[in-house]
Amino acid sequence: MVSEKNMDGRDGAHSFALRLDGISKSFGAVHANRDISLDVKAGTIHGIVGENGAGKSTLMNIIFGLQTPDHGTISVFDSLKTIRTSADAISLGIGMVHQHFMLVPNMSVLDNVMLGSEGGSLLAEGREQTLERLQSLSKNYGMGVDPHALIEDLPVGIRQRVEIIKAIKGGARLLILDEPTGVLTPGEAAQLFNILRSLRDDGVTVLLITHKLEEIMSITDYVSVMRDGEMVAHRETTQTNPEELARLMVGRDVLLSVEKGPADPKEVKLSASSINCRSAVGNTLLKNVSFDLRAGEILGVAGVAGNGQTELLEILSGMRAATSGSFTILDQIVNGDSALSPSAMRELGIAHIPEDRHEHGLVLSFEAQENAILGYHHDDRFKRGLFLNQEGILDRCKTLMRDHDVRPPNPNLNASNFSGGNQQKIVIGREVDRDPEILLVGQPTRGVDVGAIEFIHKQLIRLRDEGCAILLVSVELEEILSLSDRIMVMNEGEIVGIVDQAAASQEKIGMMMAGIETEAAA
Repeated sequence: MVSEKNMDGRDGAHSFALRLDGISKSFGAVHANRDISLDVKAGTIHGIVGENGAGKSTLMNIIFGLQTPDHGTISVFDSLKTIRTSADAISLGIGMVHQHFMLVPNMSVLDNVMLGSEGGSLLAEGREQTLERLQSLSKNYGMGVDPHALIEDLPVGIRQRVEIIKAIKGGARLLILDEPTGVLTPGEAAQLFNILRSLRDDGVTVLLITHKLEEIMSITDYVSVMRDGEMVAHRETTQTNPEELARLMVGRDVLLSVEKGPADPKEVKLSASSINCRSAVGNTLLKNVSFDLRAGEILGVAGVAGNGQTELLEILSGMRAATSGSFTILDQIVNGDSALSPSAMRELGIAHIPEDRHEHGLVLSFEAQENAILGYHHDDRFKRGLFLNQEGILDRCKTLMRDHDVRPPNPNLNASNFSGGNQQKIVIGREVDRDPEILLVGQPTRGVDVGAIEFIHKQLIRLRDEGCAILLVSVELEEILSLSDRIMVMNEGEIVGIVDQAAASQEKIGMMMAGIETEAAA
């Protein structure tokens, strides 16, 4: 293993794209970054990993000029620099591809790449130069981008390539990518990694932020680990492993694989029959969706985000009515004319962990104890005459926090003050502690650190083993493969096929996610 000294390059023997020395940043009493030092060798792919709240995003925002540090220095390509704005960062050759793309949907690829570098009041010359440069970059790095296509008509993977082209065209020699594979199929992720390797081989330095340890191992040359706002370790990737990185991130040993025995599925708890759904403007969101869900099994729903999974969960949880078709849930037939509300679904014994915990799972300005009973506040144990039973609510929240390892265990703290993982534990604890017959789960570990992921997975397996019927929606293919007993793959609102877990593989499911039928994907 390389030494910390050599890894950081303090001996001055190498050229560095980026050097941070003693970077600190506080927001009131919260120390987001504490005395961080980091050296990134030029022409390498360097990964940054850490739990939620470890300070990764704050550090990247400082490098790109979106935040200014309280203390510390930044050197870019061996020169000490002051970065106060993103314009400063771009002028120094730093580019950033954000997790949420910064593109104008109704404009073409060419127009988006031109934005900010139009070439003067007469656009024709700048447009011609941009087109030539765009085509050159697309060809050199195998990106395959049509300059004249509208952004809104492109799949997510191609939109991401446009962001990369825009950054490189703007002169980026240090490219920061924040969770770049979160919305990609496995095939698209593999293509992205090929592009990043080509950029590295051409001298571009890549700084990769990801929570996926398998990606760190497959694509990076070096990796640095953050915990509680501090940089705790630097490693050469070939000299480490996922288990060590997880332990460094969390501060303890973490079980990365899901331990579960075979499922023992029993009676059908939910049966969907030809569910169709259209948007307000008539776009097809779901098309003839039919499936059965049994007690004692986890049926995973795989697919790239935006292929109908969200609408399916909304219909089954009572948040949306189907356009046509029906489903039977615990012997209750539900269709467009007899749609049940979310509260009626809960009374039937259906729990729902929504995909977006901020939008549908929590009220961030409410205290943890108030969030712990959302949707169940009419229960007798939480009422005292016409008023709420504050003592009962407080006791309930304390028990939830203890059983689900919510940190800090403070029922009076507003939900907004918990990390993403602990917010998710509050939602999960509220829903699963009622022993539901059916559990609808959307993105259970989205934005959740590795320690919380381990805990959440154990909870889902426990419920399955106790006879709960679980419908699991996740864009994390590894999560689907690890937890599911059967896997239902969706593409453009349709079911491509349903595969037993034993017959599934990343390659097969990935091809199905791209719309290839089961037989062809086998």
